[in-house]
Amino acid sequence: MIDRVALSIDRFNRLLAGVGAVAALLLAFLVFYDAFMRYLFHSGSIALQELEWHLFDLTFLLSSAYTLAHDKHVRVDILFEKFSPRTKGLIKFLDALLLVLPFSLVLAYFSLTFTLQSLAQYEGSGDPGGLCCRYLIKGTILIFALSLALQGVAEMVKLRRRVSLLQVGAVTLAVGGVVVLLALSEALFWIHPALLMFLTALLLLFLGFRVAFVFGVVGLLFATIDLDIPLSIFSMLPMRIYGIMQNFTLMAVPLFILMGLILEKSGIAKTLLENLGALFGELPGGLAVGVVVVGAILAAATGIVGASVVMMSLITLPIMVQYGYDRSLASGTIAASGTLGQIIPPSIVLIVLGDVLSVSVGDLFKAAVVPGLLLVVGYILYILIYASLKPEAAPPVRLPHRPSLRELLEAILPAAALIIAVLGSIFAGIATPTESAAMGVIGALLLTYHSGTLNRAVIRYVALESVKLSAMIFTILIGATAFSLVFNEIGGEELVHHFFSYEIGDPTTFIWIAMVSILLLGFFIDFVEISFVVIPLFVPVIAHFGIDPIWFGILVALNLQTSFLTPPFGFSLFYLKGSGGHLVSTAQIYRGVVPFILIQLLVLLIIFLFPSLVKV
Repeated sequence: MIDRVALSIDRFNRLLAGVGAVAALLLAFLVFYDAFMRYLFHSGSIALQELEWHLFDLTFLLSSAYTLAHDKHVRVDILFEKFSPRTKGLIKFLDALLLVLPFSLVLAYFSLTFTLQSLAQYEGSGDPGGLCCRYLIKGTILIFALSLALQGVAEMVKLRRRVSLLQVGAVTLAVGGVVVLLALSEALFWIHPALLMFLTALLLLFLGFRVAFVFGVVGLLFATIDLDIPLSIFSMLPMRIYGIMQNFTLMAVPLFILMGLILEKSGIAKTLLENLGALFGELPGGLAVGVVVVGAILAAATGIVGASVVMMSLITLPIMVQYGYDRSLASGTIAASGTLGQIIPPSIVLIVLGDVLSVSVGDLFKAAVVPGLLLVVGYILYILIYASLKPEAAPPVRLPHRPSLRELLEAILPAAALIIAVLGSIFAGIATPTESAAMGVIGALLLTYHSGTLNRAVIRYVALESVKLSAMIFTILIGATAFSLVFNEIGGEELVHHFFSYEIGDPTTFIWIAMVSILLLGFFIDFVEISFVVIPLFVPVIAHFGIDPIWFGILVALNLQTSFLTPPFGFSLFYLKGSGGHLVSTAQIYRGVVPFILIQLLVLLIIFLFPSLVKV
């Protein structure tokens, strides 16, 4: 009976995610239609624009519980992967019991009040011609919270046979003791509560608890134990979430993810790799150069690191190994080329940083072009020098079929046309990043249709995967928002601002400390957490010193790109090992990425020393 309840919850949340997936597809078409009508016929509709951001809201609010059911909410795997299956089961059970349930229930309580207040006022749009019934979209925050709470219960039901009540009770008592210790720490040990709050979050992250809920519950925990902070501070959380829901810049995130996933299924990447690999292969190191060029094209076309690394490793790694390439060089080239999507526009990192730093995403995209090209040139020069010094490590390769000019054009032109359409419209000021992302989705669908790979299964896959990835990102943002509410209330932001502005008092020293901090954190946690939790702490300091936020944002983006390669927990390393299997060892991957990490740090230093390279 109880298993049937869990199954029913899974089905309910799969249905909600299906609605979110349909909303993502509709969003792309509506944004494209709205931009088309506005620019060609100078006609626009407030109601249509509000419908767009309502659809955007549904893409992540209705899909977060489904993402939880599929275990797609990220966790730091530093210790978690080394745990036994039984210990992993206990962590997952406690995740649901002590993190997901408390956070979602508190959010449900305050979002219910938030929704009822809107309903009592029969709140509608503040603009003439806007949509009515604003309380309906506010009510989706309540649905978000309740669906997470239900899925938390379902996950506990599924895991109940893998844990014992004695284990759960013992850990819960231990957590209670830790809470008491935290409550006494400031008085007994003179530890600033903001520092203690941050360290508590890091500890839970390292133990393998899901990132989004760690930040939310740590905020809730410190609001509970600090008598100077009323729990009612979380009544502001639904309003903060509502602000995220109305953010037109962040609307580009699910659309670019959708575009990238469609291109992944289109076969364009495979055609590019085969043809450019054959074109450059006869040069010493040429096959690796071809991988870098394809990585840059995929970065500009999709911006999704995981898809790029997996595709290139599946297609080119066996060929490079077969023809005698040094496995460290091959793996390092594939992993580094796949991460170019972190800095080359349209980059999800740059969209997030644009919102966090309150700067134009289009300006960040323009500023990132030169650093992205420097990385590509740096990678190619390293490969050519390495091949000249050790010819046996990167021998010339004569593939069975050398592509004709027509085949090359057919391979390159579709992706090039999409890149020009998406980035060109942004750089020319014709379209916003969100509008260009919608254009990219439509273009990717047309290319996939032209390639003969578009069907119902592909559309279902890309729509559901896009809302899962979007829900993961935005749930972390919601958890980070709850964390920052309390962190700032107990003086965390003021502490950071005072330390850098007055204790350090030097902008150059601040930048280097910030960069080293981000680099070290990047060894362990993902760019999303760093962007939403750490970078906002630096924003007042940037303003205090008068630092150009565009330049600082590019430095951060380059730094965060490095985090995808840094052993032992860089995500690109996991993608490569998972798709490469027995062809390459973990040690070979680690050795292979080190030179590329050094190149990335060198480019970071160049941009630091010559800020004019990113002036827009």
